[in-house]
Amino acid sequence: MLIRTFLLIKKTTFVCYQLQKMKKLFLSISAVLLMFTTLFAQQPNKLTSNEIFEKVQKLNFLGTALYIAAHPDDENTRLIAYLANEVKARTGYLSLTRGDGGQNLIGPEIRELLGVIRTQELLAARSVDGGEQLFTRANDFGYSKHPDETLEIWNKKEVLSDVVWAIRTFKPDVIINRFNHRTPGTTHGHHTSSAMLSVEAFDLVNDEKQFADQLKFTETWQPKRLFFNTSSWFYRNRDEFKEASKNFTQFDVGVYYPLKGLSNNELASMASSQHLCQGFGRLTTRGTQTEYVEFLKGEAPKDKNDIFSGINTTWNRVKNGGEVGDILYDVEENFDFTNPAKHIPKLLEAYSLINKLEDEHWKKIKTTQIKEIIEACLGLYLEASAVSSTAVPNSKIDVNFEVINRSDVAVELTSITANNTASKIFKGVSLSKNVKQNFKESISLKGANFSDPYWLRKEASLGMYSVHDRTLIGKPETPREITIDFNLVINYVPITITKNVIRRYSKRDKGEIYEPFEIVPSVTTKLKDKVIIFSDSIAKQVEVEVRAGANFVTGNVQLEVPKDWSVSPKEITFNIAQKNDKQVVVFMVIPPKNQSEGNLKVIAKSKGETFTKELIEINYNHIPKQTVLKNSEAKIVRLNIEKKGNNIGYIKGAGDAVPESLQQIGYNVIEINPSEINDKNLQQFDAIVLGIRAYNVVSELKFKQKHLLEYVKNGGNMIVQYNTNRGVDVQAPYQLKLSRDRVTDEFAEVTVLDPNNSLLNFPNKITENDFKGWVQERGLYFPIAWSDQYTPILSMKDKGETPKLGSLLIAKYGKGNYIYTGLSFFRELPAGVSGAYKLFANMLSVGKE
Repeated sequence: MLIRTFLLIKKTTFVCYQLQKMKKLFLSISAVLLMFTTLFAQQPNKLTSNEIFEKVQKLNFLGTALYIAAHPDDENTRLIAYLANEVKARTGYLSLTRGDGGQNLIGPEIRELLGVIRTQELLAARSVDGGEQLFTRANDFGYSKHPDETLEIWNKKEVLSDVVWAIRTFKPDVIINRFNHRTPGTTHGHHTSSAMLSVEAFDLVNDEKQFADQLKFTETWQPKRLFFNTSSWFYRNRDEFKEASKNFTQFDVGVYYPLKGLSNNELASMASSQHLCQGFGRLTTRGTQTEYVEFLKGEAPKDKNDIFSGINTTWNRVKNGGEVGDILYDVEENFDFTNPAKHIPKLLEAYSLINKLEDEHWKKIKTTQIKEIIEACLGLYLEASAVSSTAVPNSKIDVNFEVINRSDVAVELTSITANNTASKIFKGVSLSKNVKQNFKESISLKGANFSDPYWLRKEASLGMYSVHDRTLIGKPETPREITIDFNLVINYVPITITKNVIRRYSKRDKGEIYEPFEIVPSVTTKLKDKVIIFSDSIAKQVEVEVRAGANFVTGNVQLEVPKDWSVSPKEITFNIAQKNDKQVVVFMVIPPKNQSEGNLKVIAKSKGETFTKELIEINYNHIPKQTVLKNSEAKIVRLNIEKKGNNIGYIKGAGDAVPESLQQIGYNVIEINPSEINDKNLQQFDAIVLGIRAYNVVSELKFKQKHLLEYVKNGGNMIVQYNTNRGVDVQAPYQLKLSRDRVTDEFAEVTVLDPNNSLLNFPNKITENDFKGWVQERGLYFPIAWSDQYTPILSMKDKGETPKLGSLLIAKYGKGNYIYTGLSFFRELPAGVSGAYKLFANMLSVGKE
């Protein structure tokens, strides 16, 4: 350790000298990192000399930390960034879920599609803070008040198995829990469960009898120690925390990184800001900041303020690693920022030695790391860009290759190989300095699978995704179907660098764009509406959009409906000449006379194959474009429903599908631009509805509330859906205090408080049956106190709790009615819950008897 400390001191002195000498040449890394929120998120990583040096530092640290919590955004990016960038540890974040159960502030995607977005936002965060990302198969089914409920819905054994698998494969020396395993029932049940499972897994991972089926693919492992990332938040008051913290490991995570031009907490803020669908965009912060971890299990650190204390994190950790260390410590100590290619001979020597290591775990990790460094030191650019961003299985694609070596080192491209074929395309091209090589090759997609998220390929349960391929479990995304091996010889040393096939092109208004290359079906179909409501027995037209994944696609499409429904015609042919073109076909769907519901499925047939999937593309600037395949189907509901009024004004909040749902039952829904609200233009509406979290996200409303209340006062009907209680004033006509009260059990009994109220009787009679079939929850952020002018309509509660009376409140204001509801209509209406439609129609019709 004394030698290592001397090297670090000497290296730091050298680096400071180099920085002083070369400061005019170094680019500002902060400007580059900020680009992660735009199209840079989709571009290949091109390392600066500073970043290459930091990679060398990480190459020379053989220690691993794993941070464990429940959701995207639970992770402490300050601590992850500190461990990855200051300590130089390989640092992972195990998020038990993908955040599927939350809300989306940037678009309409919820549930599985929201989980896809949040997965990519986590990967974007890790690309900023330097960590790696892992998952379990747990499905985020929504808020849970106790870990008992959580672990019952999740299937505790399977999620515990996944946590054990993550530890055995990632092999952390240190595990850090985000939450306290000793306080069940005090916070989100998912949070406490993540800590409880981590503590339990710590004692199981080294037992070969536990989850023995995993040992076909990995081996047992024992982390050295387990910590809890505590703070004053977990204590009753600051004095109590101050006293307890005397026994905690603590460190300043506000350190400054001269090579980045950023402090650690700035880096962490930028990482957190990747969680845009959760509204986590934030200002960067600077300055000293202390983090605390409480030792829970294992071998206590010898140095209380170093979580890796007593763990060998040098190259001597692995057999024959000392020889590798002798080479690489020298590269680190004498790194040349102006000519990193100078180190290629030593790096290649170390690479050859790493390939001979017996320790397969560290061999794999360090081989990947050093190849990235060699590539960057050479200024080597290797790209395989398809002429289109999609193709179908068993076809051929043209791929444009670009290869350039921007160093004086001798490099030869001997061949290229696609991962799905054993045949090589021989090149034998010497890569002279800065001379670009371009060529085109045809690549076969024989045997390629679709590129959709692997955890969505089979139907999930409420609490678990179904993944049976053990090697996929835990991966953040589906491995790319088509990769290219660039087989090189560098200074007589053979080395293979693998790249994904991508699609690179430009747009005049956006510049250069990178997209993933995806394998898609040759035929996909899409229904405009995912829930189709029939409010009477009259037939409706149902449009099906057929999309071609290749040229010259022909076939027929038909609809499958429940036995008491009928469709005309039985099938319709399609003929699409161009790839990505679409053809719309129209069926007449005839409902039964009586109330009924079921699933409508689209089945397309072409060239002897059957296609049942819809292709969904998710495209936001801060994450790579995502392609998802879901069953092409809709819920169809024959509903006996009455309504009064027609024109509904809708003020969007954080994003929901309520307007489209109301259109399904015959309302004319017009979106209102908040900036254009005035007394006159509100008069045209029979009712006005505010979308979820409108007062949280639409700042303009505080200036327009006077017009909205005047509308109500003059006889209008205004419905306000839930808002969070964090620093928001909904400016209700009478006193109304929001809370965090919620009823998470979608099966919770509902008691009627005011059976004669028109909300329950006109124009539809609401009974207990109308509260059956609800999904995920009853409601959230209910008011906890209100003035006497309001009438509470319903009572409900979760097991073991007091009744919650604030889910639906109505007050007379002037000639009109003001309604505030925390019921989760934004989930129930898109899910086709009949009772939710009837109750919402009653709210819109109130006062129109």
